Amino acid sequence: MKTQIIKNRKAFFEYEILSEFVSGIQLIGCEVKSIRQGRVDLSSSFVFEEKGELFFKDLLVHPQGNGFFSTNPHRLKKLLLKKKEITKISEMIKTKGLTCIPLEIFWMKNLIKVKIGICRGKKLWDKRDSLKEKSVKRDLEREQNY
Repeated sequence: MKTQIIKNRKAFFEYEILSEFVSGIQLIGCEVKSIRQGRVDLSSSFVFEEKGELFFKDLLVHPQGNGFFSTNPHRLKKLLLKKKEITKISEMIKTKGLTCIPLEIFWMKNLIKVKIGICRGKKLWDKRDSLKEKSVKRDLEREQNY
């Protein structure tokens, strides 16, 4: 059973998602509390590879209080994946035009997981097509309800 905490809706509009992976994330206790309350910003974050490990850049976790245990909200957060998955993702990231971004953060069996996606940026006409499909779907639902 998974409980969604936050979803990166902007990613689904701005990018074409080619593949998805579920990963753990290395956090500190006060960050876990903040994420469970939904105090996290996924909009500008992305994944990069360094020395055979994957890290989040610009994953903003708003601090819980201002006490002794609060941390830097912009610190790098390590992704917890198997070695095969890390090599597969890092190879995909190195190809031109692809990037890896977080799609959603959810809570599964008392663990916070992140769904990351290998994405390609959409062109302007692709965005228009997705808006058109969304409005047609909305109109059909309205007609069915009446």
